[in-house]
Amino acid sequence: MIRYSLTKLFYLILSLWVLASVTFLLMKAIPGDPFMSEKAVPPEIRARLMAQYGLDKPLYEQYFVYLSNLAKGDLGISMKMLDREVGQTIRDAFPYSLKLGVVSIIVSVVIGVSLGMIAALRHRKLLDSASMVIAVLGVSVPSFVLASFFQYIFGVKLKWLHVVGLNGPLDYIMPTLALSALAIAFIARLTRSNMLEVLSADYIKTAKAKGLSRGAIVRRHVLRNGILPVVTYLGPLTANVVTGSFIIEQIFGIGGLGKIFVTSISNRDYSLIMGITLFYGLILMCARFITDIAYGLIDPRIALVSRKEKSA
Repeated sequence: MIRYSLTKLFYLILSLWVLASVTFLLMKAIPGDPFMSEKAVPPEIRARLMAQYGLDKPLYEQYFVYLSNLAKGDLGISMKMLDREVGQTIRDAFPYSLKLGVVSIIVSVVIGVSLGMIAALRHRKLLDSASMVIAVLGVSVPSFVLASFFQYIFGVKLKWLHVVGLNGPLDYIMPTLALSALAIAFIARLTRSNMLEVLSADYIKTAKAKGLSRGAIVRRHVLRNGILPVVTYLGPLTANVVTGSFIIEQIFGIGGLGKIFVTSISNRDYSLIMGITLFYGLILMCARFITDIAYGLIDPRIALVSRKEKSA
């Protein structure tokens, strides 16, 4: 397991370097510069700004300066926010995105697994059909449509919740449900299909023949094996929450990292775009790394297969 973890860590670091390099090159490949939109800026001041941020240097020199600063944990200075460090901007905004993301992941897993279990244990009955209808709606309706619908019904019509902002715990309900809908639907269908497969396995029939109650069979055999594939979805789930938060934070006026990222793109703030992209990439890679390790711990057969493949 230690060797397996170190291998995953090596690939994580390598992936971060590739992401940093690709992001840097893409930013430089875009025609123009961050100050072209400032029509009122005289050419001499624009040239001074270019020199201040090192944009007048050769590309290879900018690249090595960028990598050396990254190695020291320096993400640079925002080109649009006066004297504002990218790292400080991330530290200030990320807590809002983190709270929304963590709550959304928990809600997605709890509701998704619950719906999937109900559907599997009540196969071809009313609860099964109802659960799958909810899952289909979650897949079919985009998050921004759900967000607008929730705002109109619960914010404008019923006036139960605030339309924008996070002023209290109740204000997390609408953005969380809008952000979690797709993940809830996918997890519900994944849990249902896997639990149905486990329920039809021979060892379940043997357990029934031995006289074990339905509850005991579900607790001892079905539950763990049925939801194990959900663990592998935690990495993509994190990616779904991260990318979905860009839109949700804009709609609900949440001052999180997703909203700032969208603004930085429209402002062509190279430093902020590259810094947030790298930060999001680190989060997604760490989530995938933790998921792989957790899956190996939950199911030791994964580590065993890995060792056999290396020895073959």
